[in-house]
Amino acid sequence: MLCSTCRLRPPVTDDGRCLLCAGPAGAAAPMPPAFIAPQQYLRSPEGLAKAVVVLLTVVAAADVLAVAAGQNTRRVVAAGLEDDFATYDDAAASLADNLYATAGVLQTLVSLATGIVFIIWFRRVRLNAEVFDPSMQPMRPGWSIGAWFVPIANLVLPRRIAGGIWTASAQTNTDGSWRTVPATVMNLWWGFWVLSMVASQYATRQSWKAEQPQEILDTTALVMGSDVLDIVAAVFAVLFVRRLTRMQGERAALGTYPLGTPGVPGRADWGRAH
Repeated sequence: MLCSTCRLRPPVTDDGRCLLCAGPAGAAAPMPPAFIAPQQYLRSPEGLAKAVVVLLTVVAAADVLAVAAGQNTRRVVAAGLEDDFATYDDAAASLADNLYATAGVLQTLVSLATGIVFIIWFRRVRLNAEVFDPSMQPMRPGWSIGAWFVPIANLVLPRRIAGGIWTASAQTNTDGSWRTVPATVMNLWWGFWVLSMVASQYATRQSWKAEQPQEILDTTALVMGSDVLDIVAAVFAVLFVRRLTRMQGERAALGTYPLGTPGVPGRADWGRAH
């Protein structure tokens, strides 16, 4: 059974409203077990968020370089096709291949570093959400790490976890009632990230089979397209990280429960280790 007002949290009052929607009546109601958080301290994600934003910017830059290298490769191959490779420039082709390979290696290294720091940040905001409102969390905190490594399911589970974090981190209204924060940025980030992952996997598999010049031209275009999607995903990821981090700071400033739940730390614990 869920709150009759927000349809999100367990009810705590006789009329079926949750802690936040009930206002003062909710504060006076007995606290249900679902609101007892195993983590009792908040930690600021701001430092990690800054690192993630910097790394995502580098990811986008590496993707731009990869697109440029791919375009150069297509130019060299297309020039050879025009005269049936009668005047094919081996030196230019070798340079194009080296630039393309280097860009790929750079993308891999930067993406790996970004993924590690992003998951650390994601775990931090998930643990904070456990203090803000554990009833909104669909999975246990450990899944904020594990969900990224489950094949196929990693295209769905992290977004589900992020949704719970987003809702729990939303600043409440001044009377303590729940306020909806549009999740457009989060949805755009996740949508473009999934598209870029799927497109990258498909383009990579096609490039492994490419042998003829025309096939190389086509598969290089596919890889470039997946890189463009990754750039867009990185931009929305930056917006998502900054927005959610700011939301948690605003939420922490009100205390973990704006209605003054006893025994749960508030703003004074922001930044304290747990």
